[in-house]
Amino acid sequence: MNRSEAMKIRRSLGRAKLGWTFGILLMGGPLPTAAWAAEANYDESRVPDYILPDPLRKENGRPVKSAQAWRDQRRPELLRLFETHVYGRTPGPTKRMEFKVRSVDPDALGGKATRKEVTIHFGGAPDGPQLRLLIYAPNGRERPAPAFLGLNFNGNHTVHADPGITIAGGGGERAAVPDRGSSSRRWPVETILDRGYALVTAWYGDLEPDRADGWKEGVRELFRPNPGSREFPPDAWGAIGAWAWGLSRAMDYLETDPDIDRDRVALIGHSRLGKTALWAGAQDERFKIVISNNSGCGGAALSRRQFGETVERINRVFPHWFCARFKEYGAGEDRLPVDQHQLIALIAPRPVYVASAAEDLWADPRGEFLAALAAEPVYRLLGRPGLGVNDPPPLDHAVGDFIGYHIRAGKHDVTDYDWAQYLGFADRHFGK
Repeated sequence: MNRSEAMKIRRSLGRAKLGWTFGILLMGGPLPTAAWAAEANYDESRVPDYILPDPLRKENGRPVKSAQAWRDQRRPELLRLFETHVYGRTPGPTKRMEFKVRSVDPDALGGKATRKEVTIHFGGAPDGPQLRLLIYAPNGRERPAPAFLGLNFNGNHTVHADPGITIAGGGGERAAVPDRGSSSRRWPVETILDRGYALVTAWYGDLEPDRADGWKEGVRELFRPNPGSREFPPDAWGAIGAWAWGLSRAMDYLETDPDIDRDRVALIGHSRLGKTALWAGAQDERFKIVISNNSGCGGAALSRRQFGETVERINRVFPHWFCARFKEYGAGEDRLPVDQHQLIALIAPRPVYVASAAEDLWADPRGEFLAALAAEPVYRLLGRPGLGVNDPPPLDHAVGDFIGYHIRAGKHDVTDYDWAQYLGFADRHFGK
């Protein structure tokens, strides 16, 4: 997309009044306070003029005209820019990683699935950082099975009421650990299994507790040159980088599991974990499908629109999510050398799905659609059809080919409608 094309999209779509009805919902948490809402922009007429950086033009200004140039030159360049200015540098796997299968039940959920619990140890010590995977593989179906992999917010035992799931994690600063199955409406385990897919999940707090000082208890501390020091370089990875790193380590294990088809793993994330899924999928090409559900600012939504949650707001409220340098752009998103359409483009030519919700104004659904649209030139260069539309679709109407998109009725959440689209998308691209 060149400068004139970017401006054309800006004029035709950016100023148009939305035909959707929105409400305001904070990513992964309660409604924003009145003070927060007063500082945010929910008026399309107040979206500033902006020009998106071209995903197919290198830093030196030269255009990218071939798939090889994208692969060898522009893609590494964009990854470096996101590392330097947004998410921080992510290390490779620790050499002291160890997999331990803790339990196996071949007759879980009334015989519908084989349930496994696997612990990935990172630091070489039993009390060090670890990631506890919960795996359901479908019985009575051909193995190895394609799988959905995603982090959960409140502990593995909240994904399903299955009494065989070990209760661990998920309490955080709460007075009590959440109840079994309390998040099951977001994880339709039986539906996923009935469609022939495995489900793999883990609590994101295993990797790093979601608070400003969470790095002291998480995997980032393993890689610190001066353990315990509060000093972080401007491009040091934040919590999103740590959570994304953990997803790649989960993939390291799945490559060894005979019940999982390592070549058909779809990565999924909601809200801040949708941001995490996009960043993990951009870096790690082993994830063959990447799904972003209501990921908003720092995820699928364009930062330059300054609509709903902004770069300034997200860095002030969640200072630990991104690298320190990202804070420099809170009052000047137009100075960012990248924007989120380029993050989506980094997943090309693999299929990517971006989903929005009509009452989730905080996540800027229009900005999510426009980012997906602006990633399309990279998919075309690589011989893959993208969205196939230039205007946002009506509510509850999925569009797209290798770039999928829908906006559904309702709030910031993961619903049965969302999962129906993701399962159909995976069926199509995994050849089921």
